[in-house]
Amino acid sequence: MDNYLIIALKFSIGMLVMILQINILGKYEFSTNSPLNQIQNYVLGGIIGGVIYNSSISLLTFLIVLLIWSLIVVIVKLLVNSNHLAQRLVVGNPNILIKNGQIDVAKCTQLGLSADQLMVQLRAEGITSIDQVKSVIMEPTGRLTILDKRAENLKFPIISNGRANMDVLELIQKDEDWLLEEVQKAGHPDISAIYLAEYVNHKLNFFPYPR
Repeated sequence: MDNYLIIALKFSIGMLVMILQINILGKYEFSTNSPLNQIQNYVLGGIIGGVIYNSSISLLTFLIVLLIWSLIVVIVKLLVNSNHLAQRLVVGNPNILIKNGQIDVAKCTQLGLSADQLMVQLRAEGITSIDQVKSVIMEPTGRLTILDKRAENLKFPIISNGRANMDVLELIQKDEDWLLEEVQKAGHPDISAIYLAEYVNHKLNFFPYPR
C-alpha cells in the first residue's frame, strides 16, 4: 500500500511540475513543435515515466531532479529570449528555400525537404509552378511560409522580439542600417525597443515594447 501511495505522490508532483512549467514558460511554447519544446517534452517525460515506478528512487530525489530540470529549462528559455546566438543554437533561424523563383537545392536537401514535399506544399497554396513563387521560408518549427508573386505583403515580420529578421531584409533588398534609420525616424531609440514590426505595402508598422 505504501508503494502505491509513493507512486501516486510522484505522479502528482510530476503533473504539478508540468503545469508550473506551462504557466511559467507560456502556453504557446507547449503548442508549437519547436526543437526546444521537443527536447523539453522528451526529457520531462523520461524523468517522470522512468522514476515513478522505480521504488529505489526516493520522493525527495525525484523532486530535486524535477526542480533541477525545471531550472535548466527556465535558464535556457531566458537565454533564447535575450541572446541571438543562443536562439540560433537552440531554436534555429528561418531558412530561405526559394527566392524570386530560384530554389536553393542545397538548403532544401540539408533540411531534409524532398522535391515532392515542397511541391505538395506549393500546390496546397494554389501554386502550380516555381516561377509563381516570390519566396518560400522554412520556419524554425518546420512549417513553410510561402509568398507568391501576386502577393503584395510579406507574411512574416521584419522585426521580432527586438531583433531584425535578416532574411526579410534580404528579400526586400534592404539592410540593417536602413531598418535602424526607419526605427529612429519613427521615434524609437533602437531595433531592440521593437516587439514586432511589419512591412506592409512598402511601409513599416512598429509595435514597441512598453516604456
